[in-house]
Amino acid sequence: MNEVITFIWTVIILSLIATVIISLYGIARRPNLTKKLIALTIFTDTANLLVVLLGYRLIYPVAPPVLPSFSKEALQTFVGTAVDPLPQAFVITAVVIGMAVNVVIAFAIIQIYRLYGTVDARKLGEKQSTLLKEGGI
Repeated sequence: MNEVITFIWTVIILSLIATVIISLYGIARRPNLTKKLIALTIFTDTANLLVVLLGYRLIYPVAPPVLPSFSKEALQTFVGTAVDPLPQAFVITAVVIGMAVNVVIAFAIIQIYRLYGTVDARKLGEKQSTLLKEGGI
């Protein structure tokens, strides 16, 4: 049984690492700004999941981080079986901030498309250098 749990956790960690690598590739190498935004969203969601997994306990039974009563026995059981609530609180905050950042970036991409007619970073660089040479900016 212990080998199965170890195998499952290994698969989970390796798949998260692969997802991070693929999303970083999308951020760094894709010229389309919309694809970069999607890759950034996948990267932040994967990082959030890694943080949640840091607070998970590999014991059974796992209890939610809620103290049922104020007795010494309940506190000992809580400390021994409860997951760590701090990573969960950080992730909730990161999700809210990440959504706000994604909305601002999406708005900027929409405005870039409205002004320049493209969301390809290479074409935007060419248009920007043309505008700088002409003195349009």
